[in-house]
Amino acid sequence: MYFTNKVILITGASSGIGHELALLLAREKARLILAARNQAALEAVRNECLVYTPHCEILLMDVTDEDQVIAGARTALTFFGKIDILVNNAGVTQRSKLIDTSVAAVRQLMEVNFFGAVMLTQALLPHFKAQGGGQIIVISSMAGLMGYPWRSGYNAAKHALQGYFETLQTEQPIPGLYTTIICPGRIHTPITYSAITADGSPYGKMDPTTAKGISVQQCAQRILTAIRRKKKVVLIAREERILLWCKRYFPPLFYMIARKGN
Repeated sequence: MYFTNKVILITGASSGIGHELALLLAREKARLILAARNQAALEAVRNECLVYTPHCEILLMDVTDEDQVIAGARTALTFFGKIDILVNNAGVTQRSKLIDTSVAAVRQLMEVNFFGAVMLTQALLPHFKAQGGGQIIVISSMAGLMGYPWRSGYNAAKHALQGYFETLQTEQPIPGLYTTIICPGRIHTPITYSAITADGSPYGKMDPTTAKGISVQQCAQRILTAIRRKKKVVLIAREERILLWCKRYFPPLFYMIARKGN
């Protein structure tokens, strides 16, 4: 089994895609390091994972705090002496019109979705270099490939994420280091409950379209397949694939459809 005994650090592991990835990897006997801000939620996920693997540690870390990220990277390396796979999964979405959204809210979206992944990756690149390789997985979004209403700051952060990690792929600074960018569309997770609104407050409810999204179990399985195959970019989406195709080949149709979105 590909993941057996591999040391895997997952950010945003307390819920959603991160939670499901942790459970699937635990079943494959991976050595897990689960990172997030919510200790109670992390401990609950850890207890679920311990049913399948004896090797599961938790790491309290706010990815928007550079000091915590640097210290967290050092602490993570003390658990099992190495990290084979880093999964940059921590993120927060948005539900507010661009014209109403404060710059502070946009900064918050950039800090969580973009700078968090950049800081942790930079902190661990020396380890991957000394180790002679590894894998970096980035949970981006279909929103990183096209602009979509009510998600201006989120779109911007995910576009930045795409650019940064595509550059890592093209520069290939470390032989044996593989980077995979995952672009999910709507996935049935509780992500919209904590979505940032115009003033930075949480959205507090589930989007009907998100509730009809791809199951988190199916999404996580496809992510693990992409990791095994060392894929560069993977789209996990339904209608969003069609919208992206329209953007590339029939831009007027893309804008007509996208303007009706929410």
